[in-house]
Amino acid sequence: MGLVRVAARTAVISGTATAVSGRVAQRQALQYNEKVQAQQASAPAAAPAAAPAADDSMAKLQQLADLHSQGVLSDEEFTAAKAKVLGI
Repeated sequence: MGLVRVAARTAVISGTATAVSGRVAQRQALQYNEKVQAQQASAPAAAPAAAPAADDSMAKLQQLADLHSQGVLSDEEFTAAKAKVLGI
């Protein structure tokens, strides 16, 4: 009987951990999606004010800034890419 009890307890603990982990992942995904939607909603509002040539540069700069903030680009890489886009 002791072995069955241990196995049952392990199954309950494992199931609970899986459920909690799934809920945390779901909540994080929802927060990420809300953040992305908020960024997408605010981005088109600023676009009409800029000239068409500047739109392309601004889009590239925004993309570079996003990559930099995500840690994909280092400070040096970001600075070099930004200078290239700006023609400096």
